[in-house]
Amino acid sequence: MSIIAGLPPWVVMDPILHSWLLEDIGRGDRATGSIYIGEVPTAQAQWTAKAPGVIAGLPVAQRVFHILDEKVTFEAQLPEGEPCHPGQVVATLTGPIDALLMGERVALNLVMRLSGIATLTRQYAAKIADLPTFLVDTRKTTPGLRLLEKYATLMGGARNHRMGLDDAVMIKDNHIAAAGGIREALSRIRQYVPYPLSIEVETETLDDVREVLEHGADIIMLDNMPLELMHEAVQLIRATNPSIRIEASGNITLDTIRAVAETGVDYISTSAPITRSTWLDLSMKLKKPTV
Repeated sequence: MSIIAGLPPWVVMDPILHSWLLEDIGRGDRATGSIYIGEVPTAQAQWTAKAPGVIAGLPVAQRVFHILDEKVTFEAQLPEGEPCHPGQVVATLTGPIDALLMGERVALNLVMRLSGIATLTRQYAAKIADLPTFLVDTRKTTPGLRLLEKYATLMGGARNHRMGLDDAVMIKDNHIAAAGGIREALSRIRQYVPYPLSIEVETETLDDVREVLEHGADIIMLDNMPLELMHEAVQLIRATNPSIRIEASGNITLDTIRAVAETGVDYISTSAPITRSTWLDLSMKLKKPTV
């Protein structure tokens, strides 16, 4: 399985996967190591979905087993980002039984977590699929898992917002408070921001929007605005500077996302697909090993 768009290169991921394997294996797999002393037989295994959802993370699972033993073959039975149904085989594995059993938990945990995110992301994305508004994720991610959790939102149909604080400049309410206002924040930040990073400013009122329009920004975020106020803000921005992109954020749910998109914003950012998703249940069953 080759690496796919949105997944970090293995030179980035391998040290992280190594650390997760070390956390689980510790000083060794006591059970498997006690059953097989000496030559370890080859076995086959299947991963089966136990619930409907969208699969994400199979290339990562393959890499986990590859790190443990290059003799393991991992074959995905459906493409990344595709739906699965209960009872469907999503992957088959063949290799030394000790590698299959040592890698099982780490690999399954990752795919179940990422598939859960992709599944909920797909539900959000479907609500606005026919509108010219893009769903984007946020930095509300699990420490250590950001690269993969954001990859999972891509598989579910979202786009990535910035990966970290150095990807773009986002002037939030606390930055504005620290600087003493929107104008002051923009003035100070522009002195040090390298080209070509974009500048986004969070706004909560029409007065905030007017101040950003006066002093300039690349993106205006409408944060936690009621729909009527959001409509007014979008119309004001489009009439004043149609090149500015507009992002809506704050308390976005499956019930509200379409109405927010219909205000005419370019992007809707929400942490929900990551913070509110549940794991997609998968299981691994080992077949009788061969000597």
